[in-house]
Amino acid sequence: MTICDTQVYIFVVYLCRGDSMKDVKVLCTICCRSGSVGVKDKNIREVNGLPLMAYTIRSAKEWGGYTDFIISTDSQKYCDVAKEYGCESYFLRPAVLADSKSGKVAVIRHALCEMEKIKGYEYDYVVDLDVTSPLRTAQDIRLAFEQCVEKDLDIVYSVCEARKNPYFNMVELDENGYPHLCKKLSGDVLSRQAAPKVYELNASIYVYKREFLLEANTVFSDKAGIHVMEADSIDIDSEEDLAYMSYVLSKR
Repeated sequence: MTICDTQVYIFVVYLCRGDSMKDVKVLCTICCRSGSVGVKDKNIREVNGLPLMAYTIRSAKEWGGYTDFIISTDSQKYCDVAKEYGCESYFLRPAVLADSKSGKVAVIRHALCEMEKIKGYEYDYVVDLDVTSPLRTAQDIRLAFEQCVEKDLDIVYSVCEARKNPYFNMVELDENGYPHLCKKLSGDVLSRQAAPKVYELNASIYVYKREFLLEANTVFSDKAGIHVMEADSIDIDSEEDLAYMSYVLSKR
């Protein structure tokens, strides 16, 4: 779907809801701090000829359904790299939101509030794309966003089918130290295929309704949706993850 197609879709949805196209505002963010622990400067590490963040910027620009597209970071160097590939920078993130204990929701909320002060208007949605989970497509972003708008959800986040299943091969210890399945059904589950399907959040795409983002401290809501991505949608946290991503990209 082209940028024009995406804009037409948003127009139709909002027309049905009694709003006009000019009132639709979407902030797209990539949030990455410079002090990564597992892999130093992983957000700008070169992978197959491009800095890691360039893959996320590229998929966002291919989608194109945003009003503004920004980076939230504590590093001027990261800002410069982002600008080189087409992502704008308006501020540096404060230190209190730039350490390993900083919650992602608070970081995105800060970006939203800063941009609304800078631009002088409110956004309807925030689409956050994680730099360390880059194996998404413009189609993935579009479908996640469309679901959030069409179903009037608080949030939609991307997931992939979990490699382990709490109904079949995940255990927890009871008060006596004995292992038991994390989740138990009335009958025995003899194969993974027979177990209920479960998903893990892959941290690649989050679509927030503005009101929910301003009030929430978590991504979980009774009005949430999921967008299922392929199993190779890796979340990079080690040198091995970077090597695997390089391999996957070389096969695409």
